[in-house]
Amino acid sequence: MDNTEGNEIELHGDEEIIEVIDLNEAEPGPGGYKLSFQSDRGSVYDLADDLEDTEDEMEAEAEQDDSDVTFSKHTGSVFCVSLDPATNSLAVTGGEDDKAYVWRVDDGEVVLECSGHKDSVTCAVFSHDSSMVASGDMSGMIKVWKIETKEEIWSFEVGDLEWLEWHPCAPVLLAGTDDGSVWMWKIPAGDCKTFQSPACQATSGKVLPDGKRAVVGYEDGTVRVWDLKQGNTIHVIKGQDGHQGSLTCLACNKDGSLILTGSVDGSAKLINTTTGKVVGSFSVEGGKAKGSKDEEETNSVESVGFCNILPLIAVAYLDGTLAIYDLSTQVLRHRCQHEAGIVHLQWEESSSVVSTCSLDGALRLWDARSGNIVSEYRGHTAEILDFTINREASFAITASGDNQAKVFCLQRPDR
Repeated sequence: MDNTEGNEIELHGDEEIIEVIDLNEAEPGPGGYKLSFQSDRGSVYDLADDLEDTEDEMEAEAEQDDSDVTFSKHTGSVFCVSLDPATNSLAVTGGEDDKAYVWRVDDGEVVLECSGHKDSVTCAVFSHDSSMVASGDMSGMIKVWKIETKEEIWSFEVGDLEWLEWHPCAPVLLAGTDDGSVWMWKIPAGDCKTFQSPACQATSGKVLPDGKRAVVGYEDGTVRVWDLKQGNTIHVIKGQDGHQGSLTCLACNKDGSLILTGSVDGSAKLINTTTGKVVGSFSVEGGKAKGSKDEEETNSVESVGFCNILPLIAVAYLDGTLAIYDLSTQVLRHRCQHEAGIVHLQWEESSSVVSTCSLDGALRLWDARSGNIVSEYRGHTAEILDFTINREASFAITASGDNQAKVFCLQRPDR
């Protein structure tokens, strides 16, 4: 559980040292890494001079490319990537070039070009049965395409788009917008329902596994659990126990009984979806909750997730810290430090390995039991903005500011 010996793991000769720091010797990592794009997880980044420090490193690493397939049809930054849930054989990417592409994972061959958008495509997702793909741009233009016929079958325009998600078991699409509205449509019929809320961004949202409720996080720090059929709020989580800043991300456990939310206020909250009560609070400064008095700048939480096989959660911070917490005791077990801000994390479906992508352009796999790094993959010459891993955890697909998406085969000794 504790890391004492062998905390430093050397990778690729002397190129980089990743430190896994024990709670007792933890120090805040380098902060201030920000990206200039509104992600579909609701987090706002501001890419500026802070990235210059890592650019030289990335150029030096540019010759190293661990990827097996490179998709380079986009002519601008690639903001988002999703895998088709039915077969995991198709990917969809959305980019700054106002386009989304559906392409084959094994060879990068384009299956469908989703055109007609008016702004950067920041959301692109497959329906639960992989028969349709939805693409949404920042201006609020949403289009749905049928994969089999390669035709656009539905479109709608909302306010500035924050996130887009399909229902887990029905042809129903949800979207959250800058004005706080949450929209729900039956596709392709177009039957529509809206869920009104205070006039602030609906920054992130997720339909719970039961398909009857959705959890939405807002810019004012509130979290709402919605009844999708009735259209009313079941719970509103706010106030002293809730977040004090804009929601950036959220995740739910496998049965939907718990949700984990992250915020720019530097904390992650564990919420019971049945009672609407906050049952846990996590921040990197102290393991068990409240922020340090010495902490002047808030260390934004950028991504959160539950482990499926162990009572562990992962919280990724803007300063490059990946924190692994024990769910039952709410104690910080491991602190895995990155040299640049973390953008996104994802647990493997059936292991204790959690992966991260960061502003230094690398994808890293960590063993949450030991806190040690399992492997690192490079190939991008700019920051990774999104990634996803297939069910078997045999490959990962990354989306980057270098205008490319890449497929990395994840080779591990235990496979």
